[in-house]
This record gives sequence, structure tokens and C-alpha cells, in this order.
Amino acid sequence: MTEPSVKRSLVEIDTSEPVWERFFTVAPLVLIGTIDADGTLDMAPKHMVTPMGWQNYFGFVCTPSHSTCANIERTGEFTVSYPKPTQILYTSLAASPRIGGTKPILDYFDTFAADKVDGAFIEDAYLYFECRHFKTVTGFGENCLITGEIIAARAESSFVRTSEHDSQDLIHDSPLFAYLSPGRFAAIDKSNAFPFPAEMKK
Repeated sequence: MTEPSVKRSLVEIDTSEPVWERFFTVAPLVLIGTIDADGTLDMAPKHMVTPMGWQNYFGFVCTPSHSTCANIERTGEFTVSYPKPTQILYTSLAASPRIGGTKPILDYFDTFAADKVDGAFIEDAYLYFECRHFKTVTGFGENCLITGEIIAARAESSFVRTSEHDSQDLIHDSPLFAYLSPGRFAAIDKSNAFPFPAEMKK
């Protein structure tokens, strides 16, 4: 029998304003790469990112007024770089404001070109996607959900799961970058197997 909620230490959170600043949540942190109208590279950090189902679709939340959204609408493509915990400086600087319509700080980034889309990645990340724009869904307040089909993917070999490599050892040897929203980050180097029910299916 469920105990009355008055016996639990729950705090009511006011939903008349956004709730997300009142607690921490765990999220990936990626750099979305697009090309500005003048042909220059733009990189923008995003943490509201997720696979869109079990197939090769990827999505992230953006704001229509941002260049990332406008660039994807214009070009129909974008890249995704998953940085390592050691690249916190990259992800922080990528959030720098534009000056005269550009981000001069990006000139100091080491990048390499994508193969199947017009775009680029940051060097030394551990996972890369090249995406073709699928659809944008608006109406989430001032935000929108941008989705893309992953048409090319590559990863650093030490981060790729194999039957010969224990999962815990892999994560310990190659830590993952987690964004603890709002405003903190962590390196994940320890994990446990999830106790799925025996008959569970995707």
C-alpha cells in the first residue's frame, strides 16, 4: 500500500515558471556544427539532445532565433561532435557570444571536415555524426526540436563496444562527458550493469 505523500520529504515546485533550474539532471553535451551563410563554421554546445527512437535519428532542442537553427533550415544538414571530459574548455568557449555576427573564438579550434555533409567536427572528440535534416517541430514555448537522420558515424576505437572488452573497463579507460544541468559537468568513469528483466525487449 502506498504511503501518504505527507510522510515523504517532497517539495512542491512552482510550475508557473520553468522548473529546470530547481534541481540537477544528467545529460550528454555535444557540439552541433553548421555553416553560416557566409561559409564560416559555427559550433554550438547543446545538452538537450537524444536519439530519436532506435533507428539512426538524432534530435536536439534549439531556439529559432539562433544561427544553428537558421543554418540547418538553409543547408539541410549538420554535424555532431561528442567531446571528452578533457575538452571542457572547447565546449565552454563554443558558447561565447557572437561579435559582429561571427564567433572569432572558433578560429582557434582544431577541426576536420565531414565526408558526406558540408560541415566540420572538433578534433579529439570521441563520437561524430553527420546528419541530414529530417524535420523541425516548433511550439515548445520559444524553443523547437530539430531532428536529423544520421547518414555517417564514426568513433574513436577505444570508445567502441566490443565483445572482447568488458563494459566497465571500457568506461573506466575512456570516461564519458556528462552535463549536469544547470551549470555543472562530470566525467563518468564507473558504471554498473542495469538489471533488465529477462524477457524485456526494445
